[in-house]
Amino acid sequence: MSNKEIVSDKKINIMVLIGLLLSAVLVGIDQLTKWLVVQNMELHDSIFLIKFGDTQVLNLSYYLNDGSAFSMFEGQTAMLICVTSLMLGAMVCAMVLKHVRRPWYILSFSLVIGGGVGNLIDRIFNDGNVIDFIDVRIINFAIFNFADICAVCGGILLCVLVIIDEVSEVRKKKAEKASDDDKAESTEEVTEDGEN
Repeated sequence: MSNKEIVSDKKINIMVLIGLLLSAVLVGIDQLTKWLVVQNMELHDSIFLIKFGDTQVLNLSYYLNDGSAFSMFEGQTAMLICVTSLMLGAMVCAMVLKHVRRPWYILSFSLVIGGGVGNLIDRIFNDGNVIDFIDVRIINFAIFNFADICAVCGGILLCVLVIIDEVSEVRKKKAEKASDDDKAESTEEVTEDGEN
């Protein structure tokens, strides 16, 4: 193994470690915000944070959600715990085993892992319920939490990275094909000149 490959592996190890630490910090922030909500609010209470005249923009509203992000798959706790655990385990393994080697991919995985673990802790220790409290009223959106934000941002980032990579790969193949076609034409011209 060359020195360049060793340095590269060291950098990947550091990035993976930073990514896993970031996930842990996000879990900590998520659990802290939920704890503060539970300690300071009654279930189904709302506190107005941002309001313009009669229009409520953003509230803190304490609700329990037995579904996944934004209340999808309500009442399917066992399935959600199993699927989430498997997915998070696979993502952590992919990072630790260095199948994910690029910084932006490591960041996206870290966000998803942090958000997933935050909600998984709730689901396991809170009778299958997740604590939601961010209530965006201006667009009549589902109530969500910090972990949902992390998981969704990580998922969107991952999708964008995959699309960018696919577009780059298609462009690269087109450029290689054009280069091969140019070489073939040059070879044909040389052959024709030689025959003349």
